[in-house]
Amino acid sequence: MMFLDSASQAPLVSQIVAGISLAIKQQQLRPGSKLPSIRKLSQSHKVSHFTVVEAYDRLVAAGLLKAVPNAGFFVRELADSVICAAPAPAPAEAADVDAHGEFDFDAYLLLQRAFQPMGTEVRPGVGLLPEQWADDDGLQRSLRVLARSAPGDFSGYGIAKGSAKLRARLVEKLADSRIAAHPEQIILTGGASHALDLVVRYLVQRGDPVLVDEPGYHNLFFNLHLQGARLLGVPRTRDGIDLEQLEQLIVQHRPKVFFTNTRLQCPTGTSLSLAIAHRLLLLAHKHDFLIVENDIYADLDPSGQQALAGMDQLSRVIYIASFSKTIAPALRVGFIAARQELIDELLPLKLVSGLTTSQITEELALEVLLQGRHRKHVKQLQSRLAEAHEVVGRRLRSVGMEPYVEPYAGLFLWARHPQIEDSTALAMQARDEKILFAPGQLFMPDARVVPWIRFNVAHSMDDRIYRFLGEIRAG
Repeated sequence: MMFLDSASQAPLVSQIVAGISLAIKQQQLRPGSKLPSIRKLSQSHKVSHFTVVEAYDRLVAAGLLKAVPNAGFFVRELADSVICAAPAPAPAEAADVDAHGEFDFDAYLLLQRAFQPMGTEVRPGVGLLPEQWADDDGLQRSLRVLARSAPGDFSGYGIAKGSAKLRARLVEKLADSRIAAHPEQIILTGGASHALDLVVRYLVQRGDPVLVDEPGYHNLFFNLHLQGARLLGVPRTRDGIDLEQLEQLIVQHRPKVFFTNTRLQCPTGTSLSLAIAHRLLLLAHKHDFLIVENDIYADLDPSGQQALAGMDQLSRVIYIASFSKTIAPALRVGFIAARQELIDELLPLKLVSGLTTSQITEELALEVLLQGRHRKHVKQLQSRLAEAHEVVGRRLRSVGMEPYVEPYAGLFLWARHPQIEDSTALAMQARDEKILFAPGQLFMPDARVVPWIRFNVAHSMDDRIYRFLGEIRAG
């Protein structure tokens, strides 16, 4: 069944929405019918995955479709009885590769959507700091300074690599992590996700084996799957990564890149020990692969630990960071630091994909960094997070949860309940109680079900969380 009209000038998303709506109205798609998967519809209609996702999202919002995690999209019926009874694939198979060797996006996208905040729930599963922890006064002061800038300051597109002043300030900031760099070795981006996207598109071709943390950053996994990569999970340990497993994967698959969080990792909260970091760099040199160090939690780390890029001096390490965790998530400013020849090749990709980044937000980030109060604000965040870790760790243990490790820094605790093997099912139950957990399935490269849950300690103080978890123990 086709939902596009070749003669129509309407946007593709609107055409798909209109076509499916008409098919439902004319009973060509009956209540309870399952829609084609995102992958299949994108292939049959020769459109992008994101076009189909947007169309399905609009139909869900309009009440015509229902998204069922681990099952797919179904035509909604008034009683929901057919949809609720729709058979779901086994959880462990839900997001595996299909018979054609392609990653099935549906379960992964549905799972992400199921655990997006709606605004009214307790949110221990979110990835941000609480809004009330932000330095609003400092940000407003910087905005006022920026508003007094000369009228012509923001009339052009800006500089290809981004604000020269901010890149010069970042050289000083990188030096704090013992990374020696020149402003020309830095490209500013629209946040860390934009930086990762540029690096993924530059380094990864369809079919390439790529090393990633397991568990690790879910948006990176989705990006890599869209690029056609084969993800190789490197088990995360309490002091970093499993080097023995890593070397086995390297010898077997010969990957050319490893994407990793080195400090206060999402979702485990772990950091690479000095010994693990040294051995990782030796392996990169021995087997000739690059390391992409996503260090977005560096400012929340009070330990002063050296970045991997500082130990390597950007020889085999591409360094990525941003300001969203300490200034504001809406301030989409990140950066890539790398050796000069890599930067020279990444820059055209940035220009082709989006011209320059926002000069206004870059200058705002610079103004915040130049304030003396920002360093004090970061120290306050570190202190508040340490206190939250102590409280949340104790409360989780009191209801039978077992933390993987207790870092006492950063945003996250990774914990499980010994009586629960499927944290996704538990999270679904919690969602009915307006408690938003982040189940471990979200953070596995193959999206398999695991017992672990990611807790954001800054959002895990509410008593309702522990009453819910305590009922598991009582049951």
